[in-house]
Amino acid sequence: MAVVQQALKCVFCQICQGLAPANIVHQDLKYLAFRDIKPASENHLLIIPREHITDVKSLTVETVNIVEEMVEIGQLLVKEQLGTLVDCRMGFHWPPFNSVKHLHLHVIFPEQGMGFIGRQVFRPGTFYFATPETTIDWIKKYRSSSL
Repeated sequence: MAVVQQALKCVFCQICQGLAPANIVHQDLKYLAFRDIKPASENHLLIIPREHITDVKSLTVETVNIVEEMVEIGQLLVKEQLGTLVDCRMGFHWPPFNSVKHLHLHVIFPEQGMGFIGRQVFRPGTFYFATPETTIDWIKKYRSSSL
């Protein structure tokens, strides 16, 4: 019951349920992608699992495939929208620096179109924003099902 109540309070869960507006660019049984309401570049997409997962620190080695699948969708969407992966930035904000408590992958392109503030907020290698590769490495190193 608590999980259902949490999901009802989550704006991303509301988007998945059609209860909140979003400019959806992809949806399937497991994931949803939509345009960020405060884009850092011409294209700024958020990819989320339909299942409410709080953040990357909630993932384990057994669920690391969620990150991999989100990245695959992001790469597909960049190509579909005539972007290039060379000029694309993908990553996750780390708690407590995520404004929405629902796992989401930022897909931003063209990277060259980002302003100064966007480059800082979405700067890989910082303690608040990590690439998918860094995220996967962290999960494999520090998260196991026994936690």
